[in-house]
Amino acid sequence: MQKKTKCKSKVIKTDCLADGVYSLWLEAPVIVKAAKPGQFVSLYTKDEDKLLPRPISICEIDAQKGVLRFVYRVVGKGTTEFSQLQTGDELEIMGPLGNGFPTEGKHAILVAGGIGIPPMLELAKQIAGKVTVVVGYRDYQTFLADDLAKVADEVLIATDDGSVGTKGTVIDAMNEKADVLAGADVIYACGPLPMLRGVKVYGEEKGITTYLSMEEKMACGIGACLACVCQSTEVDSHSNVKNKRVCKDGPVFLSTEIEL
Repeated sequence: MQKKTKCKSKVIKTDCLADGVYSLWLEAPVIVKAAKPGQFVSLYTKDEDKLLPRPISICEIDAQKGVLRFVYRVVGKGTTEFSQLQTGDELEIMGPLGNGFPTEGKHAILVAGGIGIPPMLELAKQIAGKVTVVVGYRDYQTFLADDLAKVADEVLIATDDGSVGTKGTVIDAMNEKADVLAGADVIYACGPLPMLRGVKVYGEEKGITTYLSMEEKMACGIGACLACVCQSTEVDSHSNVKNKRVCKDGPVFLSTEIEL
């Protein structure tokens, strides 16, 4: 059974990385001990009218200091509240949740877009083999690109407007730099659904084992409400239909396990 903890956590540091994108370091020594790259933590707001927590992926794990880093985009009242936190503030959190990424591969390709980029930082740090990161942004605000460059062998960037790197999608960047990706044996991806569809097809065509982290909206975060299901290729033992609970069975799935 998955080990998770609900506790009070102190804010260590918070920064704005780009327009609407924030970094948050939280003290969470108990959760850190069980945390893996690709998992997420539920953060509770102080507004009693908002009963449901906000699930945010883990960006970095500092086991020595007992702290976790989260990088998120402000999209509503809950994340707006988090963006206004100050050092020393406290909030309630629960985690780690989800199954996380494996860390296998002699040459791993980490593909991410937008707010799917943060989980790739800790994953890149924990993979022992060669790591090539392919990340997609809207424009020149390439948050976390410098952090990724410190831990990956190479970082390929795609932007919608062509201001940095390849103009287009992450798949465009991967096709443009095919020589850099030659010999890869595993792909890890996190990002918007259209991107995941493209990565799934890319992995199948190249015969590369591919793991996808889904970004479905969540309610309970523990698999009870079935609000975050995605379509699976096999019948789920919990719901008895072809569904997988992203929060409980995922968020990471083999590309062959789910239909996109």
